Amino acid sequence: MSVKVIIPGALTTVQDAGRYGYQSSGIQTSGVMDHKAYEEANALVGNTGGEAVLEATLFGGMMEVTADTVAAVTGADMEPKVNNVPCGMNRPVLLRAGDTLSLDMAKSGCRSYIAFAGGVDVPVVLGSRSTNMKCRMGGYEGRPLQTGDAFETGLWGEEAAERYEEVRDRSFPAEVYTSPIEVRVIEGPQAEYFTEKGKETFYSARYTISDQSDRMGYRLEGEAIESVDGTDIISDGIAFGAVQVPASGRPIVLLADRQTTGGYAKIATVCSFDIPRLVQGKPGDTVCFRRISLEEAQRINENNRK
Repeated sequence: MSVKVIIPGALTTVQDAGRYGYQSSGIQTSGVMDHKAYEEANALVGNTGGEAVLEATLFGGMMEVTADTVAAVTGADMEPKVNNVPCGMNRPVLLRAGDTLSLDMAKSGCRSYIAFAGGVDVPVVLGSRSTNMKCRMGGYEGRPLQTGDAFETGLWGEEAAERYEEVRDRSFPAEVYTSPIEVRVIEGPQAEYFTEKGKETFYSARYTISDQSDRMGYRLEGEAIESVDGTDIISDGIAFGAVQVPASGRPIVLLADRQTTGGYAKIATVCSFDIPRLVQGKPGDTVCFRRISLEEAQRINENNRK
């Protein structure tokens, strides 16, 4: 069974949980931006092994299936339709051979996740199916999907119909993405590079997501953050959600396709539990940061896992 791309989205790539173990060689982790929506999409179609999905940004396009399968769409509301009939978000849908699944412009949020029963079956490269566009590796030929592309899924036909009977009643609450986006952060490893005035600016100002933002990082426009004596440092490792401040004084939140090391001071790190809301922000949305202690972040993270 295959899925054929009829209309490509604005930026649709194959992603999974990420490619780990190779940052020492300069290879980014890549992977999905919104891990919460990714995990929910896989759960809705009965996938349990971290299978690959499609990540669609702003506009999802249209695809056609050649055999029965089960699909689900989570994350940004792109008003999915089967054969031009609304099918709903956050629930499994049985697609029959010849059906089309289409996603419009994002009504709320920025990124949708499309899971298929058995996962998107593309080659595993260095332990992951994620697309790394910088290195042109993984995913579908290391690039976003284009018209005419076709890929296989892991479960289809009668087995997919049986899977649908198992999962048909599953659902998750609809996500509501609003602006401004408040994200909780812990103090960064180079916080001492910034003056008290600079820190006050960072924690009190509202920043706007720039149209130059991408999967590598969100560039934020707004009041400059004052440093003690510049923000250049000896390059060190960068975590998902690290907030670095270049010479301009305007922060950049580094995300899934971030570089493995960086030479600018990091004033804060976005807590993992708030990254899903942050990465659903679109250019023009505003962001504000709230500092919490490491201990509080650990408590929140532990409670979220229960």
